[in-house]
Amino acid sequence: MTDQSSTEEITAVAYIPPTLSELGRVHFIGMGGAGMSAIARIMLGQGLTVSGSDAKNSTGLSELAELGATVHLGQSAENVTGVDTVVISTAIRESNPELVAARAAGVRVLHRSQALAAAMADDTVVAVAGTHGKTTTTSMITVMLKGADVDASFAVGGTVQGLGVNAGHGDSDVFVAEADESDASFLNYRPNIAVVTNLEADHLDHYGTAEAVFAAFEKFAALLPADGTLVACADDAGSAALAAKVATTGTRCLSYGFSEGADIRLLPDTQKGLHSTAVLEFREGLLPNVQESPLTLRLQVPGNHNLNNAGAAVAVAVALGVDVGKALAALANFSGAARRFEAKGEGRGVSVYDDYAHHPTEVTAALKAARTVAGEHKVHVLFQPHLFSRTLEFASEFAQALDLADTVAVLDIYAAREDPVPGVTSELITRELRLPDGYAPDSAAAVQKLVNGASAGDIILTVGAGDVTEFGPALVAALNKDSVDKDNLDEGSDG
Repeated sequence: MTDQSSTEEITAVAYIPPTLSELGRVHFIGMGGAGMSAIARIMLGQGLTVSGSDAKNSTGLSELAELGATVHLGQSAENVTGVDTVVISTAIRESNPELVAARAAGVRVLHRSQALAAAMADDTVVAVAGTHGKTTTTSMITVMLKGADVDASFAVGGTVQGLGVNAGHGDSDVFVAEADESDASFLNYRPNIAVVTNLEADHLDHYGTAEAVFAAFEKFAALLPADGTLVACADDAGSAALAAKVATTGTRCLSYGFSEGADIRLLPDTQKGLHSTAVLEFREGLLPNVQESPLTLRLQVPGNHNLNNAGAAVAVAVALGVDVGKALAALANFSGAARRFEAKGEGRGVSVYDDYAHHPTEVTAALKAARTVAGEHKVHVLFQPHLFSRTLEFASEFAQALDLADTVAVLDIYAAREDPVPGVTSELITRELRLPDGYAPDSAAAVQKLVNGASAGDIILTVGAGDVTEFGPALVAALNKDSVDKDNLDEGSDG
């Protein structure tokens, strides 16, 4: 996509959200979802009257009820009686009874991105976008700012470990938000600092072409005000090309990464187990008041991709004028985000982790991190492709990424919002695997296969954006059951 870096003018029309007072009583259809629950939590913190519905109960819904939200299990037209604003996500169909009733009654209907835009309209907004790494980077920035005495509001697509929630209303005027590009809804925000972690072809079911993806990110960057800042990864070709083009408009750009010439350059130091370290070099004049050189970035999470995510966080600290020493001290306490190389437990000396990776680049990063943690031991992967369109587009790339494992079991495709596509199955991936016996249509058999093949010190990693995460506890239980069974056999043999 680097051919998009012409000097052609970039323009975007900013969405003007309603004020909080105009929202009135707000109802969320599908309030239990990660993005929806985050906005609901923030609006409750802002003093709004909030209700919502979902098909089934969840911990998130229970927490919102404790904060004062009215929660409906099941969806019906009566649930929107008397509300002033209804919030939906792209996943809500027009036939939904609550949405039908709201439209018939002339109730204001907002996409969740528009609702979030309203919630942060009066703040200095740090919007984190990119094909990969958004949730972790947004989480890092939030933890960093709070540790550096900036009580930022935040909305993240997953629970921030250490904070225990995916959103919160802070006392400062800074708002950190994960900006979802999947349906171009991130164009509803008005960022003061826009972070682009990387820019690759994805979500082609919405955009159609890689060029359209790049064009959307150009519009996102064009939403920055005259005194705004684009934070971009120097290591990623798409992000770097975007920064080069945006720089021609006079907008301030801060780059970070391992690449020579980055404004904030990371020099890898050590990768040991779950920890990673890098030395930071700042472009001359970028931190005129910092005497200590070099500065060191320390993380409690593995992988160069996480060091890069932290580089973005440091760049945000620079853009906001936050003390970099305090920022680095806070990042040293960052322990991860939910479903991002998240530890699920262990048994028989085998550790089980779960990761949300669902694009080949993300899968590669997750497996490289697992390799770092496993050391001389083996990495076993249970992978679930996400979306028929993505599987068709990237089958070969997924196979290349999965071949970094020692053993792999590939489940059937998680359809999510898509209908099945004839001829598109997980076998498109497994046919190209170097590793044998990859296709695993029987999930129970796949779990047992991984358990049987794992030895003490190995890692089992569940990977994907669907319900593959639910297999983590099953793997831990199977490992521990296997351990108990073997102990019983050993005890019996002594007699």
